[in-house]
Amino acid sequence: MGAGYLRGANQGPLALRTRLLEDDPAWLERAEAAGLLDLGDVFVVPQLLHDEMLSPAQLSASRRALYPGLSPEAAARLPVSPLSIAERVLDLVFSVNPLAAPLLLGGDHSTAWPAVAALHRARPGFGVVQVDAHTDLLEERLGVKYCFGTWSFHANELLGRGGRMVQVGIGVSRHGKAHWESTLGVRQVWAEEVRADPAGAIDAIVAAVRASGVRGGYFSNDVDGTDEAWVDATGTPERGGLEPEFVVELVRRLGREVGLVGGDVMEVAPPIARTAGGAERTLGVAARYLRETVDAVLGKGGLPSATSRT
Repeated sequence: MGAGYLRGANQGPLALRTRLLEDDPAWLERAEAAGLLDLGDVFVVPQLLHDEMLSPAQLSASRRALYPGLSPEAAARLPVSPLSIAERVLDLVFSVNPLAAPLLLGGDHSTAWPAVAALHRARPGFGVVQVDAHTDLLEERLGVKYCFGTWSFHANELLGRGGRMVQVGIGVSRHGKAHWESTLGVRQVWAEEVRADPAGAIDAIVAAVRASGVRGGYFSNDVDGTDEAWVDATGTPERGGLEPEFVVELVRRLGREVGLVGGDVMEVAPPIARTAGGAERTLGVAARYLRETVDAVLGKGGLPSATSRT
């Protein structure tokens, strides 16, 4: 729904799927051969975020509207808000296959919360590596518990702190790195550190993830962590961000040396590009990130190539 303070990220998933097929017409066939299944889009009522934040009267009214063919008793067991729907779907997926690896397309960055929450119930012990220009570490925003600016706080609490959340590319924050690391137990590598020594930064990130003792990582990629010269079709593009080659090498190293249990690409918002060609440029980078994340999750070389199919 949102993209920072602006709308437009709801168009990201379809645009990303389209760009994948434009870049590689055989993508869908090869993805299915590798065991990927597209579950489709989460139904969104724009005024709602998470069922926990709705009154009983609103829950009942929304259930009547969304599930008119069900009895009130049956409808009462179903979610109505997009984050709650996504979380319920992933719980059902993990009940069928506890080893499933979720790959989410945003959407604003709150969409990472359902994946982390459901994964934690299915197989706790993983960590999160978050590429982002912003910390998203508010406990609440304007009284709202779950949104684009708060999901990392709640994910970090769920994981048990202890450096199990590593944030990469931070560049805009009302507090410095020392504040977040000392008060919330996150590990941060800011954009300026990366730009000063990209190779050393990747080594430090991988070492921090491994030192935290996690069993696998969830790679959450807000595209505004990438410099606005590459990505300006997003809610809050930032200067001085990461280079795409760095992000690609990071996800590859994490896939090889830590192992990924899932991942996402968030905050792609084609309608709000700031420059001519900005939407296509952003989609090109985001589609590459998605392909690389899929390959890192799959391991062993990723998707079969078009020429290796038998």
